[in-house]
Amino acid sequence: MRAREIVVRYLLLLVVLVISVGPFLWQLSTSFKGTTEDVYTSPPRFLPEHPTTHNYAEVADIVPVWDYALNSLKVAVTSVLTNLAGASMAGYALARLRFRGRRAAGLAFVMALLVPAESIVVAQFTMMRDLELNNTLTAVVLPGAVGALNVLLMRNAFANVPYEIEEAAVIDGANVWQRFTRVALPSVRGTLAVVAIFAFMGAWDDFLWPLIVLSDSDRYTLTVGLNFLHGTFQQNPRLVAAGTVIAVAPLVVMFACLQRYFFRGTGEGAVKG
Repeated sequence: MRAREIVVRYLLLLVVLVISVGPFLWQLSTSFKGTTEDVYTSPPRFLPEHPTTHNYAEVADIVPVWDYALNSLKVAVTSVLTNLAGASMAGYALARLRFRGRRAAGLAFVMALLVPAESIVVAQFTMMRDLELNNTLTAVVLPGAVGALNVLLMRNAFANVPYEIEEAAVIDGANVWQRFTRVALPSVRGTLAVVAIFAFMGAWDDFLWPLIVLSDSDRYTLTVGLNFLHGTFQQNPRLVAAGTVIAVAPLVVMFACLQRYFFRGTGEGAVKG
């Protein structure tokens, strides 16, 4: 029975892997197929007969994809920095500082998770218009500058750090800022990596808000830019696949670089030794 259970588990994992990774691998394969290959052949051919990178060059010729990618990179990197700074400070305040209304503030962040983003788009657009920030990348960043989920993740990570460590720092004369930067932050590096990944993915993949707030095509992010010219690609699935790979590649690279911290982030705060 034990061997049978192991086999069943691995089979289930294999099925999940095929369902989750299979579509991306198929898009990757399609992006390297030439015009002479039929992408709709039955049975489908996973490996291209004559691999080519011409589709990527053609996407770059038709759409200013690298300019769009640069705009997305600016938005994503800024979102990561603002979330790391804002969420860590807010999370530390909720977990460690004692002030009136702390529980209400924590409850407000929880309630913010229950509000659909689509329901506040009009209010966000009106606010950006009043601030004269419409059609700027700053307006794209601001609504997600500090995510409620990220604040709660940091709050839980800091709450799991033993008080004894900070008490020792207090005895040594450390103030609140020194305890935060020199004691608390180094203890939650895994959660910081999780926040960075979530912030980058959320900003890079966001489509609705940039589409609403941006009107100048020179400022479009990658998701909006590719969709805006989707009609150009609708007769050529190879170009659609190439554009998809270009959009997804930075996310794969970032996750590959931070995966060791990502999987450690769920149990953050424990002290070893």
